[in-house]
Amino acid sequence: MGAARVRKVGNSLLGRFAISRAHPMPYSGSAGDGGLGERETFRGIWHMRALADAIDAVNRRIGYFVSWFALFIVLIQFAVVVGRYVFGVGSIWVQESIVYMHAFGFMLASAYTLQKDGHVRVDIFYREARPAVKAVVNLLGGLFLLIPVCALIVWVSWSYVANSWAVFEGSKETSGIQGVYLLKTAIIVFGVQMGLQGLSMVLRSILAISGDETERAGLRMNSSAH
Repeated sequence: MGAARVRKVGNSLLGRFAISRAHPMPYSGSAGDGGLGERETFRGIWHMRALADAIDAVNRRIGYFVSWFALFIVLIQFAVVVGRYVFGVGSIWVQESIVYMHAFGFMLASAYTLQKDGHVRVDIFYREARPAVKAVVNLLGGLFLLIPVCALIVWVSWSYVANSWAVFEGSKETSGIQGVYLLKTAIIVFGVQMGLQGLSMVLRSILAISGDETERAGLRMNSSAH
């Protein structure tokens, strides 16, 4: 009975240890035994992941929304063709709406596409590289290429968009859409979205480089998806 009880207690402790390794919880020790440092590290990781998740959630919702524009473009273009060549009627407003949806679809869904690693990549070694190497590439690319370029796009286009808003620029056609200023605003929104998604990529890369298995698994999954 004594030996059986010892084995039962030992198996229970091993099981708890395995669960704690698979699902680590924030350390609750005292400052004297290093608990403060571990708690601060955990908080830092938690904040980084929370910020990245929030950025991803916003861009994902916007991407889902504008993805419907692709269907609307096909349906409206079909209606325009039928109306013009079958019934002899047309609408400049409807025709311009296709241009608007096409622009919004590409500009506002770009960040979501980046989130899913769907942009064209000139791949020399990235696909077969280890997750840690991919994380370094993403980190450097985000910090020194993506985010600076997005900041430049916003800075250069700001006055261009502001001038359009100042006069509420509209279509040159009387019956067209009087919202060109909204169309131009998509440039700034694109730059902000892509810059934020670049920040999310940088944060996740830092986590992956530090050994976070969740982020490394995400890098492996992106490779297998291609």
